[in-house]
Amino acid sequence: MQKIEKITENQLGLVLFTFIISTIILTLPGLMVMFAKQDAWLSVIPSISTGLLSIWVMTALANRYPGLTIIQYSSKILGKWLGTLLGLYYIYFWFISISVMTIQHTVFINTLLLPNSPSLVGSLTMLLLCSVVVYTGIEVIGRCTEFHTPLYLVFVIPLFLLMIAEADPNQIKPILSEGIQPVLQGAVIPSGAFMNQMFILGWLIPYLNHPEKARKVSLIALLGISVFVFTIVLLTIMILGPLTGKLNYSFLSVIQYIGVQGSFERLEAIAVSMWVMGYFTKVSVSLFILCLSISQIFGLRNYREIVYPTALLSLIGSVWVFKNSAELQSYLAFIYPSSGILTQSLIPLLLLMVDTIKRRMGYSLH
Repeated sequence: MQKIEKITENQLGLVLFTFIISTIILTLPGLMVMFAKQDAWLSVIPSISTGLLSIWVMTALANRYPGLTIIQYSSKILGKWLGTLLGLYYIYFWFISISVMTIQHTVFINTLLLPNSPSLVGSLTMLLLCSVVVYTGIEVIGRCTEFHTPLYLVFVIPLFLLMIAEADPNQIKPILSEGIQPVLQGAVIPSGAFMNQMFILGWLIPYLNHPEKARKVSLIALLGISVFVFTIVLLTIMILGPLTGKLNYSFLSVIQYIGVQGSFERLEAIAVSMWVMGYFTKVSVSLFILCLSISQIFGLRNYREIVYPTALLSLIGSVWVFKNSAELQSYLAFIYPSSGILTQSLIPLLLLMVDTIKRRMGYSLH
């Protein structure tokens, strides 16, 4: 594996934070309220467990196989053929994920900002920009995130303050009126689709300049993500109430409502800026992971050789994966959470269990 590039622990923490937050800031409250109703803010608490699990599993595996990605040590744990099959599955998973991210970004931009612009243009522009930064390497991705994540927070914190002024605590009452089951159902979406995305550590820890700090940094990032998500969901419900579950971009509706009620106008431009910055990081990291996985499975010397062809295939995939935004919304609400738990939590946990058993049985794994 190429070890020329390195990222700092601060860059890793910011990448984890932005990678997860970018996809949930506008869509998550509505998806959670569909199941948990006014108790959706409580669902954030149990959802943290999958993030903790992912961090523990990925850092434990990284400590056992220093300098290797999950693609590489899967073959050492499962054997060449099973490890290769798992690697191919992860290639498929990341290809579909990038295709979904791209179409999700395009649908949002077309819906809010450029309704008459061809969707292919928005997808191509995003993938082209991400391809350039991936080609320059993970260090540049880390530096870009180090620059625009604080800018991201500068935008969103004032919005929180404006939202507090409009919040109505009565909207979250009665608390637990239907028991704990809806809360747990609402937790499936953030835990399955977002929190366990900490498993990207399986590809990023080998590039960390101090790998022994990965667990501490990841836990801090998870804490920040949890507080951020909890605040967004709680304030959105306290402003929109039952209407939250009927809106695809409920947090965006809150921002627009603040702009109407207060003295500020066109605040949705801030939402668009946050979305684009977050998606830039998410797609860039995902494309880097996909290209790195392909190069390691097929023995390529440099993942940069396939960045642009892979981005082009992802563009084609974004056109092919869903027919309309309704299919996309259904996928995000019902399919991806369960597949995310399997792919991002259960499979790495299985790898750790198999490795532990083999070590205890005294087999040499190296």
